[in-house]
Amino acid sequence: MMNLSLYEFRQHDSSQANHVVTKEKLSSRGASLLAFLMLLIGVTTSVLGQDVNVSGKVTDARSGGVPGVTITIKGSTKGTNTDVDGNYQISVPGNATLTFSAIGFETQDVPVGNKSTLNVVLGEDIKALEEVVVVGYGTVKKKDATGAVSALGSKDFQKGIVTSPEQLMQGRVAGVQITQSSGEPGGGINVRIRGTSSVLGGNNPLFVIDGVPLSGDNTSSGGDNQGVGRQPAKNPLNFLNPDDIASMDILKDASATAIYGSRGANGVVLITTKRGKGKGALDYGYSLGISNITKKYDLLNAQEYKAAGGQDQGSDTDWQDLLFRTALTHQHNLSYGGGDASGNYRFSLGYMNQDGIVQTSNVKRYSVGFSGTKKFIGDKLTIGSNLNFANTQDTGVPISENIGFEGDLMGSILKANPTRPAYRGDTLNQSTTTEPNPLAFVNLSKDNSNTLRALGNINAELEIFTGLKFKTVLGFDKSMSTRKQAYSRDLVVAGIEKIGRVYIRDVESNNQLMENYFTYDKEIGNVTLNALLGYSYQSFENGSKNVAAANFRTNDLDLMINNLGIAGTVNIKDGTALSSVGSVIQNSSYVKDELQSYFGRVNLGFGSKYLFTGTLRVDGSSKFGGNNKYGYFPSGAFKWKLVEEDFVPKTVFTDLSLRIGYGVTGNQAIPHNVYDRRDRYSDYAINQGGDGITGGGLNAVAFNNPDLKWESTAAFNFGLDFSILKGRLSGTVDLYNKSTKDLLFKVVAAQPAPNPFVYRNLDTDIQNRGIELALTGVIVDGKKFSWEMVVNASYNKNLVKNLIGTYDTGEINGQGLSGAFAQRLAEGQPLFAYFLREFGGFDDNGNSLYPNGDFQQFLNGKSPLPKVNAGLTNNLAFGPFDMSLFFNGVFGHYLYSNTANAFFTQGSFANGRNVTKAVIGNGEGALNAPDVSTRFLEKGNFVRLQNLSLGYRVPMKSNKVLSNARVFVTGQNLLTITKYSGQDPEVSTNKSLNDIPSFGIDYTAYPRARTWTVGVNVSF
Repeated sequence: MMNLSLYEFRQHDSSQANHVVTKEKLSSRGASLLAFLMLLIGVTTSVLGQDVNVSGKVTDARSGGVPGVTITIKGSTKGTNTDVDGNYQISVPGNATLTFSAIGFETQDVPVGNKSTLNVVLGEDIKALEEVVVVGYGTVKKKDATGAVSALGSKDFQKGIVTSPEQLMQGRVAGVQITQSSGEPGGGINVRIRGTSSVLGGNNPLFVIDGVPLSGDNTSSGGDNQGVGRQPAKNPLNFLNPDDIASMDILKDASATAIYGSRGANGVVLITTKRGKGKGALDYGYSLGISNITKKYDLLNAQEYKAAGGQDQGSDTDWQDLLFRTALTHQHNLSYGGGDASGNYRFSLGYMNQDGIVQTSNVKRYSVGFSGTKKFIGDKLTIGSNLNFANTQDTGVPISENIGFEGDLMGSILKANPTRPAYRGDTLNQSTTTEPNPLAFVNLSKDNSNTLRALGNINAELEIFTGLKFKTVLGFDKSMSTRKQAYSRDLVVAGIEKIGRVYIRDVESNNQLMENYFTYDKEIGNVTLNALLGYSYQSFENGSKNVAAANFRTNDLDLMINNLGIAGTVNIKDGTALSSVGSVIQNSSYVKDELQSYFGRVNLGFGSKYLFTGTLRVDGSSKFGGNNKYGYFPSGAFKWKLVEEDFVPKTVFTDLSLRIGYGVTGNQAIPHNVYDRRDRYSDYAINQGGDGITGGGLNAVAFNNPDLKWESTAAFNFGLDFSILKGRLSGTVDLYNKSTKDLLFKVVAAQPAPNPFVYRNLDTDIQNRGIELALTGVIVDGKKFSWEMVVNASYNKNLVKNLIGTYDTGEINGQGLSGAFAQRLAEGQPLFAYFLREFGGFDDNGNSLYPNGDFQQFLNGKSPLPKVNAGLTNNLAFGPFDMSLFFNGVFGHYLYSNTANAFFTQGSFANGRNVTKAVIGNGEGALNAPDVSTRFLEKGNFVRLQNLSLGYRVPMKSNKVLSNARVFVTGQNLLTITKYSGQDPEVSTNKSLNDIPSFGIDYTAYPRARTWTVGVNVSF
């Protein structure tokens, strides 16, 4: 037994004798021990408190350096990033642990210890590498998607100067055709997914931004101005800064779009904005774009004009050179964001200032964005918010869609006598109202639009118990826009000369969204279940106020716009009428529509081989009467993962799946309440002379029509997904058949009736049948050099069946062309089929020959709707350099040149106007009537080098301020191969007739530009 006391203790060792330590020895040795312990603690504290420099390289499994890896000291916010070669350097405490994280790799915690060099190999995060697509009210792994869905990330987007989101995906997705109506900055864009399937209901897809469906209505005003013509509104999606977009998911077949029911017939585009990630990072990007017209019209110059017998007015004027310019675009984007497992945040600021290639045209955008999420209650509750706000300022020019032979700005540029002087002394040389001076249009008019738009949502998701979640979303989309147009009384144009006119148009919209839905996920053995059940309510309020004034005493455009009183009030300053007018009118309107919906979806998976999806949405719309207020839109889809079967060789296929789906979607894009008897006071208007006012009478705008119902589209899809060569070649093939019935249409009402027109559901079938192919191939996958090729192609055939009667559209304007049209809707033809005389040359007298008769007729299905769309992208990387080339092509369609029909004829030349060189000596007589015929119909096929981008990532080995820097140069619209004689084959002027739209007609469109952009992106 061992005895212990305060003064002594015995230490027992079986191999040694007991030792006794007395009090005196303890005191001496205790002092020495205490001194040693204090020294040890001091040294340790000194060592642990001193930072050490650690450096190294982060590689992947192939020993390639991984750039952009986030390296943080665990438990602190201090950190750094790897450079382009994967190298890093950081100062850390001696007892630190470093956390290495990067997208697509597993996060690793590595103790530093006493090491000064720390090399780390990151393993791939298989779960993170599984591509996820957004499918509406949720996400799904791409390999588990049962519908036809295409996903685009930022690396897939169009590069360079991009004004609106649609341009990001142009030519990148099979089955999606995107056509810019003109080259105007901020101009309209047509998007068609799997063909054109409606007439009045619109054909653009539904856009959903961060879960908020957009109404698709214009957020700025168009115009129909005396002496200038009808001008379209700007693109409503211009408010969204493309730099804030993280991904775009395109839902193409009914099994994917049915979750959006009545608005899914034309496809759905889901836009997700960027989120913060990693430690807080500041990103800044700047670019400068330089644009010039791609192709001028081949007009006669002054010498050629005189040699052809044109009237010599003594000058040599190139009107295209005077009005077209080299345009600059400046873009600045600044963002700051970060995030971890508990939440994320991102703030962004954007500024764009884009000059158009036509003098004075411009668009500016100031944008602010925010996104953030935060988890609470042990990660059971997640609260998030997204906000996008923009102020867009447009400066337009007087280019219209339907002006007559007198011409708007573009028309006057094309037809102006090249020997006519632009000025006489210091004064613009203006002669008659039928031959306006193009410079006068620019100098004596103003067109300014200012649009404010805010879109966002706040959402909360609660996990009630494992697998069951409830989410609520409150969204809004509010915009206010004012467009002010003024035309000086000095502008020699019919209806404006000696009068002067001002138009002020206000448009305001307020859309609100409330959604509540449950999601449930459960695994039972080898069966997986994902279920969705929800309710949605969305309201759409739209108001407008239009003021028009004429007969101004002043020619000061700013004074005319800014001092015009409302509702006829005249502003007086110092007793002088600065902008007194003879006529002022004001019109206003307000409508509100509502959509109430119930929706559900079930996804079932069996043994990772068989996947089923069933969807049902029930929509109730205030646009329809009581008999058909609600519409039902079901869909079902099945996917068989053949690659999981034993009979599929795994050495060949890494993925092989079959998909089949069917569903019904709808369309309710018609005017407000056309099913009840409604009367409205008609709008007032100022006459051409500016001294009289018409309108104001009470008129019927609709009468009882309770059986009006939803337009519906039934669609079948069969798809194949595959991946071979260890994933180096992958792709999809889809076959589809869409059939649109109960077509919403505006027809002539049987008279007598209170209204000349009525909306009906036509017992008509519009078919779109086609095939799509998308391929991605990794041609070279080396450590220093890589080459990826992406190909997409689609074929679509459009046909109208069971249509009783015919309906004309495609208005053609020009001298002697009143009432002319070029397209007709009819049974057995594609939509908007050309209906023309067949031109056979000129006879000996210079008159047109029509071998098949001097009457309009169909032309074996010649259509403005393209049959084939294709895109080819090559992505290459060599060390710090990267390059991307993108070609797109459109084939199998025809364009009608109303421009040539109106201006490029011998009759036009005989009246003292300029023409293209091809007109001179072509055999046409001066008195020949410019009838609507195949003379002005041309193939619209083209192949375009749409985008070329070259970038260089600057090494950041010793830079402690910047974590990343990339400089780049991008070319857009560099080369176009086409036989079309017009300015550009990608064009479609709105030439509607009786509210029936048109497609594929070219009329004095704003020209397209070629743009080179240089820029830099840096991260701090």
